[in-house]
Amino acid sequence: MKTRLILASVAMSMLLPATYAQKRLPDEIAYKIKNEAFANSKLEETAQWLTDFLGPRLTASKNGQRAEVLVKEKMTEFGLSNARQEFAVKFTRGGWENEKTYIALTAPYYTAFAATPMAWSGGTDGLVSGEAVYLNVTEEKDLEQYKGKLSGKIVLLPVTTNYTINFEPLASRISDERLEELARDPRPAAPRGRPTVLPAAYALREKITQFLQNEKPLAVLSGEGSFNVPYSRGLNYTAGQPESLLTIALPIEDHGRMVRLAQKNIPVRLELDIKNTFYPTDTLVNNVIAEIPGTDPKLKNEIVMIGAHLDSWHGGTGGADNGSGCIVMLEAMRILRSLDVSPRRTIRIALWGGEEQGLFGSRGYAQNLLYDLKEHKKLPGYDNFVLYLNMDNGSGRFRGIYLEENDMAVPFFKTWLEPFASLGFTTLSLRRTGSTDHVSFNTLGLPAYQFIQDPLEYGRTYHTLMDTYERLSLEDLRVNAALVAWFALNAAQDNDRIPVKPGVLDKLKDQQSIRFF
Repeated sequence: MKTRLILASVAMSMLLPATYAQKRLPDEIAYKIKNEAFANSKLEETAQWLTDFLGPRLTASKNGQRAEVLVKEKMTEFGLSNARQEFAVKFTRGGWENEKTYIALTAPYYTAFAATPMAWSGGTDGLVSGEAVYLNVTEEKDLEQYKGKLSGKIVLLPVTTNYTINFEPLASRISDERLEELARDPRPAAPRGRPTVLPAAYALREKITQFLQNEKPLAVLSGEGSFNVPYSRGLNYTAGQPESLLTIALPIEDHGRMVRLAQKNIPVRLELDIKNTFYPTDTLVNNVIAEIPGTDPKLKNEIVMIGAHLDSWHGGTGGADNGSGCIVMLEAMRILRSLDVSPRRTIRIALWGGEEQGLFGSRGYAQNLLYDLKEHKKLPGYDNFVLYLNMDNGSGRFRGIYLEENDMAVPFFKTWLEPFASLGFTTLSLRRTGSTDHVSFNTLGLPAYQFIQDPLEYGRTYHTLMDTYERLSLEDLRVNAALVAWFALNAAQDNDRIPVKPGVLDKLKDQQSIRFF
């Protein structure tokens, strides 16, 4: 019996009044999804393609734009409909690409360093060398002693992180005790207030940045990352402005070594050859989107969406962050297409652009299609938004889901998870979690959720040169893809929908701090 026929046969069983117990698709469908995910997986092939072949995918970079085109082609190859690059927003930083990185200590001895230039920082005019100067600054008045003395020098920023030996395991699973804690409703506790002022250290860092921009040293070196692996991040920059100072992230071990030498008055010299290229100002952030079209005349315009962010930082190949999420979502869609399903609602995959710089892709989608914050009115896509499932916490196995204080979502997931509980997916948490693309939709009260995942070694590897194919746990990702396919299909078939959180849009009218662009 074909899966399409099975889905048609159970449609009536799901057309029940909301007062009945929540329904799910039959175990036979769950079996077919598991079998395709575990016995016929294409996940490893997709993982190698997305990391090794696509490479770094920095927002608005040439290689990031290349990745968008290739991902769109992959979606079509998987049999998805209407694969496209969809405009989200203009990107004011413009395009930027790191094309060469060389940095070495030349005195008191030679050592080449692993390093990553900060995105949107300038470069050098070929190979240059200079003396390192430690900027021993603990408060703003300390800057005065360096005025007029840094031109042609290489500045070592103050130490902000000291390495301490950690006796915890490098990789871990979530304990049963922690899962029990996550399952408890956190709302009776008093809400924590947010700080209203910038931390002093951050404010001082801003003052130092302004000072150095005026002094124009050859380069600025900061300690970012540990285990002799540099961290990747970017500078605030607006396209068309003068190039920012060359700012290079070194591991704290290498940065600390030079700081200690300089503090002992031992001359420290380095040589650099960094080539960074800036591209035109009219750079766009796009999302890459495709669908399995809905077939129910009344429900086909309603959208069940799954997604992850396609962009990465430029140091590694974005394996765990967030190649893992993209791989899972692509595999989930491939599984559904391989089963020849005809969902009642449309199932859409969205791989977002510009997440690392501030959820640009998903916020643009919400702004363009769901809700106009300036006019405070719903757009046509709002009422057709059924569910969004997001993955962006590394490569670890799904252990549950954060339901963002939406009590109405609990009966749905409690019923849906039953065939997958034996794979460790057991925890429904009403806690809120942030810092990734589901926030763009949850802010509007819509059902948009991030999964609870085993951390593995995510905390020490993401945003670094280590974030490559090797950071992927393929076994865990296979489970995750099966779960996403199952949840998305149930949401697409169910006669009922998870309600939006009441009153959220009314509150938005009074919250001027909530904005998209």
